Amino acid sequence: MDDLEIQLDELTRNPSPRVPVSLCLDTSASMDGTPILELQDGLKRFFVELLENKGARYNADISVVTFGETAQQLLDFRPIEKQRVPELIASGRTPMGRAVELALDTLELRKRVYQTTGVDYYQPWLVLMTDGQPTDDIATAVTRVQRLVNDRKLTVYPIGIGPQADLAALAAFSPGRAPFRLQGLAFREFFSWLSQSIVRVSATSVGDDVQMPPVKSWSDSWD
Repeated sequence: MDDLEIQLDELTRNPSPRVPVSLCLDTSASMDGTPILELQDGLKRFFVELLENKGARYNADISVVTFGETAQQLLDFRPIEKQRVPELIASGRTPMGRAVELALDTLELRKRVYQTTGVDYYQPWLVLMTDGQPTDDIATAVTRVQRLVNDRKLTVYPIGIGPQADLAALAAFSPGRAPFRLQGLAFREFFSWLSQSIVRVSATSVGDDVQMPPVKSWSDSWD
């Protein structure tokens, strides 16, 4: 079977409502060293926590898009137990615009697959993390994201890493929600918060409002 046939088969076997989350992660050269290692560690912990929760492991649908040397999807949407956490390598510039468009394209494709199989899904999430500023044109990506957010078809979590993160660019991708700045390299704390948030959402009915956990464990700013 090709990839699409495999995805259709997996959704048919497990028709639980999905929480589609695209992690759009900065892996540019400035992330080299401790930052990329801490990001890798946090990502691994994220998958472990999802696997350990009986509800979230069947509802969470995770994709990983990185932007550094190029924008690429390292991990496609699959059941958590069939995914392997990708190795993150820091290099290149910061093609944020291309990465966000790729993330949106893959989310749209995944929604069409849900619709084909009759699987219900929660509002998709886009987690955008960067330690710098975009090195490509982000205008088209920003327009697409803002349209989806305003139509209540996407939730964006913009995360700035370190003092050089371009919060203005992150804010452009997040109408109505100010960007968060990560406390130091608290990636484990952030991804633990993210897994807890998915657990909370997956325990509700599609369309219900959900109170997310407080973010003060990983950010200096919170709602």
